[in-house]
Amino acid sequence: MIQILAGEKGEGKTKRLLEMANDAGKTSKGHVVFIDDDNRHMYDLHYNIRFVKTNFVMSDQKIFFGFICGILSQDSDIEQIYIDGLHNIVKELTNDGIKEFISEIENLSKENSVDFVFIISSKPETLPEEVKKYII
Repeated sequence: MIQILAGEKGEGKTKRLLEMANDAGKTSKGHVVFIDDDNRHMYDLHYNIRFVKTNFVMSDQKIFFGFICGILSQDSDIEQIYIDGLHNIVKELTNDGIKEFISEIENLSKENSVDFVFIISSKPETLPEEVKKYII
């Protein structure tokens, strides 16, 4: 399953993502991972959640997809992955790149039974049609 929180800066997306992750951290039987580009919210998360900071900006979505695959390869008990600020982690992210990333994540989600929730800092109406079905 994929869910996307989309909107502009200041709309409360990160707060909502943290709440969703914390709820999952309290109830999940498997592992929950929260990926962010900085340490700002590390102490806002439930202690059961594994926090992963990206130490560098990735040049495109393919590199970030490989990063996620590396995390999954190290822990087969991951049930959910939360990603704060896709645009902050991936330097060059176009609408075509978002479509490609979503497609790859959808396949990864099905193959590994992992749910993904992430933030895209764009107005929902500016996103490709293929992506809009995941917006919550």
